[in-house]
Amino acid sequence: MSDVTRAKNGRPVHHWRRDLVELAALFTAVAVADAVANLIGHGPDGPALLATSAALLVATAGFHTWWARRHGHAPPTGDTGARPLADERVAGPSGEREKPEGTGTQGSTPEATVLWRMRTTVKDTPGSLARLCAALAHRNVDILSLQTHPLADGTVDELLLRAPAGLATTEITRDVARAGGSSTWIERADAHDLVDAPTRILGLATRTALDASELPLALRQLLGRCTIRSLPAKSPLSGRAAEGAPVEGALEDTVMRLRAPEGGVITVERPYLPFTPTEFARARALVELDARLGPRVPDGRDLLTLPQGNAISVRRADTSDVEAAKAMHERCSQRTLGMRYHGPVGDADRYLNHLLSPSFGRTLAVQTASGRIVGLGHLLWDGDETEVALLVEDEWQRRGIGSELIGRLVAMAEEAGCESVYAVTQASNTGMVAAMRSLGLPLDYQIEEGTLVITARLEPTPVTTSPLPYERGAGEGREPQHERRAVRD
Repeated sequence: MSDVTRAKNGRPVHHWRRDLVELAALFTAVAVADAVANLIGHGPDGPALLATSAALLVATAGFHTWWARRHGHAPPTGDTGARPLADERVAGPSGEREKPEGTGTQGSTPEATVLWRMRTTVKDTPGSLARLCAALAHRNVDILSLQTHPLADGTVDELLLRAPAGLATTEITRDVARAGGSSTWIERADAHDLVDAPTRILGLATRTALDASELPLALRQLLGRCTIRSLPAKSPLSGRAAEGAPVEGALEDTVMRLRAPEGGVITVERPYLPFTPTEFARARALVELDARLGPRVPDGRDLLTLPQGNAISVRRADTSDVEAAKAMHERCSQRTLGMRYHGPVGDADRYLNHLLSPSFGRTLAVQTASGRIVGLGHLLWDGDETEVALLVEDEWQRRGIGSELIGRLVAMAEEAGCESVYAVTQASNTGMVAAMRSLGLPLDYQIEEGTLVITARLEPTPVTTSPLPYERGAGEGREPQHERRAVRD
């Protein structure tokens, strides 16, 4: 075993010259002992010399022991490459660093922060973004995500910020302006905005692919606060063609016009901030996807039992139900149709193509066991507002169908992120009033010349968190149920 190997295993290293010295000392001691023995055996002072020899041997052994301990086992004076011993070591998992005193989590109070979504326009020059980031960092504002929208004479930067709660937006915008930003817009954000843009857009495309009525909601979620209006290709009453839009769409500052799948026009307005070419391209891609997939609504229905024992089902309806809806119109009285459509009863059939189109909202149909439609409930996207409307065949009124439909429609509106829904009816329509009151929500009433507008304020659930149609619970977009339950009165 080499000296290096022995040193690595903790054994002392002995040189061969030291071994020779020790061996020579041993031979000398034997020679001296022999001489002393001869002297003692042949001389008169033998006992004295023997005692003296014993003392010398003991002294020699003691000296040898002291020498070996001092030099043979002393630690090396040079640097061996070994790590110095730590002054103190705390037990714990490997890789866990010792925390300095006073830096623990106990007793610490992290500063409260808020999320902001900000847009600003900067010059498309090197260093412009760096100046903007430096200005925000000076205020302890953290940039969580960044999107850029190139323009002809600059770049629109869209940022998701985490800022100290005590920092006012005026201070942020003032610093951004000093860093070269212009046309700055800022509003509060929430945790749902932490989802990156590609993931959010793919989610919106999935929702649109599964349900055609999701297109206006997807556009609103994509573009932020905006007003979306869908105009049919022809007016339901006059039959005149509406002003169309180019096939590729049109972008005019704060207004974009897109060709709707059924030939109409989708108008998107956002007065507080101009649209960018990037946003226009994204919106047009969603509309083109909807056009390629054609009309579609989620399958599935709920089987219910009325208090009177009648079996009915509730499902989504679309333009394929126009003829069945017209047949229901023929079974309704003039008074029922007049309360629903607020105009000439003879024009009622003309509204059905518009009302049943998924492009303008969602419709629920109530069917009997024989397949006859006896009730329709509409949730209509009206710009940035949402309207609910009901029509129940005379023979099936006062059985809880209206309350069941209005409850499901309002649940859809909440999932879509609507802040309120309103219903337009006549003051004498006690059935509609009772259905709205059954919601248990705060209601506002406005009466003008016999027309009653009832508005219900909702607690919206952001559309990014609402389930996809195939994940929803009772009432929409799931597999048919075989259980039956009683409809509320």
